[in-house]
Amino acid sequence: MAADSLITSPGAGAWSQADLPLQVDRLRFVWPSGQIALDDCSFAIPRPGLWMLVGGNGSGKSTLLRLIAGLLEPSSGQLLCNRKPALVFQNPDHQLLLPSCGSDVQLSLPPGLGAPQRHEQIALALEQVGLGGLQQRPIHSLSGGQKQRLAVAGALASRAQLLLLDEPTALLDQASQRDVLALVRQLCNPAARPAPGTPEGAGPGPITALWITHRLDELDQCDGAALVRHGRVGRWQDGSALRQRLNRLPLGRGER
Repeated sequence: MAADSLITSPGAGAWSQADLPLQVDRLRFVWPSGQIALDDCSFAIPRPGLWMLVGGNGSGKSTLLRLIAGLLEPSSGQLLCNRKPALVFQNPDHQLLLPSCGSDVQLSLPPGLGAPQRHEQIALALEQVGLGGLQQRPIHSLSGGQKQRLAVAGALASRAQLLLLDEPTALLDQASQRDVLALVRQLCNPAARPAPGTPEGAGPGPITALWITHRLDELDQCDGAALVRHGRVGRWQDGSALRQRLNRLPLGRGER
């Protein structure tokens, strides 16, 4: 990617490379077995917002998020992340480690904070995700949707500005799916209608989210969507237009 090139995205003008939250250039990742997960993968996230990736099983989506999060090392190519990333798993039980909401969020706080600052930051992170006042609430008593909100709160407490969400609604009931999607959309677009239970004006400025989905209806809510095939990310498109195109594919051929 040339340093002076410009990127355009759905609903936005041109952005210089220096402004991009994330740039991926000719990324390649090969598992020890020899299986190629990503091959010559290049794309950029052009601005803060909610960006979605859709693709079939084994297309490389989850591997890509783990590379961006720093959990894997690329075989070759470049990753330039201009925002601090945080990964939110499909199953929140895999990342919620302590017994109460407040103690778990505290794990994600940056080091060096005094006790008053820690209490303030924990309260702010919970308030941002609609769990205000639940510092002492046992995690085992939360619903699936509340647990996923808590996982997002931990990411925010770490001061991450790039949320990496790997099918975060896959294990949730329909109402919780809508609520979690509305929450992340609100965090990425503060001018949008607040998510249920989220106070207007709570939290800092907009963040960037890269969201993997198999639910085509979720594409209607994003700022841009791309199809992942054979280890490569396609061009950004309007989410609703991509959903309609995928829905028209013959049964069994859609990238669900």
